[in-house]
Amino acid sequence: MVLGCTNPFAPKLANVDNQSNILGDQTQVDGVFKNFRYAYIFKDTLVYGNLLADDFRFTFRNYEKSVDESWGRQDDMLTTSRLFLSTQNIDLAWNDVVVEIGDSLTKDISRGFNLSIVFSPTDAVNINGRVNLRIIRNSTSDIWKILQWRDESTF
Repeated sequence: MVLGCTNPFAPKLANVDNQSNILGDQTQVDGVFKNFRYAYIFKDTLVYGNLLADDFRFTFRNYEKSVDESWGRQDDMLTTSRLFLSTQNIDLAWNDVVVEIGDSLTKDISRGFNLSIVFSPTDAVNINGRVNLRIIRNSTSDIWKILQWRDESTF
């Protein structure tokens, strides 16, 4: 009788085959967006870092100063890590692709998104914005990496 019992405090390990669709295939454009969403929702800096090219550049408009500002991969990883650590919950939903042009090695993609960031029960931010990405790869068998990210969101 003891052999037939199940201990609810010691569940079976997950079947790896059933988890194969958690991360996207980054050799596909859709896999980049799926992994981006996964990285934000699960606050996973390893997955996020794998999305960025070595010479990655993030650019945004500083409306107070009326200038564009930007930073590279190292600063973006630090900023994103701090965001992940300072939040209770992050949710990201990608909207329809507005523009996608390019070839099998370089693509420029404009896409809307909805981002919800909960810092505490009384401090939450919702952003509806648009991102312009340039993604690249060296060959069609390589994964796509984000080379440039221009945030077109207005706050």
